[in-house]
Amino acid sequence: MRIAVIGTGNIGSTLGAAFARAGHQVRFGSRHPQPSADDPQVSDLATALADAEVVLLAVPAAALDGFLAEHAGALAGRLVIDATNRIGAPVANAAARLSQAAPTARYVRAFNTLGWENFAQPVFDGVPADLFFSCPADDRAAVEELITAVGLRPAYLGEGKQDVVDGVLPLWFALVQANGGNRRVALRVLQKEPDAQV
Repeated sequence: MRIAVIGTGNIGSTLGAAFARAGHQVRFGSRHPQPSADDPQVSDLATALADAEVVLLAVPAAALDGFLAEHAGALAGRLVIDATNRIGAPVANAAARLSQAAPTARYVRAFNTLGWENFAQPVFDGVPADLFFSCPADDRAAVEELITAVGLRPAYLGEGKQDVVDGVLPLWFALVQANGGNRRVALRVLQKEPDAQV
């Protein structure tokens, strides 16, 4: 997949590197691009978005409205992964703002409920952590491929369930606090297969 990672902080850079290692074509978009010999795939936002199939939004929540005002047209018809968090706001996700700015974008809520450290090291004692996500059913396989590329286990909650995904965020924060600030905390759903019918 051709992926534009918008934002070059800890979350964007960690996820983009994981996608690239898995063989995806990744271009990072930044308001202040500073490509180097080690990381030539950093460009301005418009260039990063130009031919992307998937857009990962990993910018500070306060920067999102400005980004949408300038680049919403580039999101039309694209798979857009919202990894932003408006901490302390009544709604943490940007689903409504994205729907208004880019109504044909296919919205995904993912990569927002674990600290970036767990994207860098997603396995705990040999077991990958779960990543809860929501997206249109037709896009589930593509999103699961990207989550698996990071080394996490996809945990699909259905379409339009971004508020349910966001419910995991305060739980993760509480677990970090209860563990003395240790951010290497994650979740795993245990599931037993139904007994076979006799």
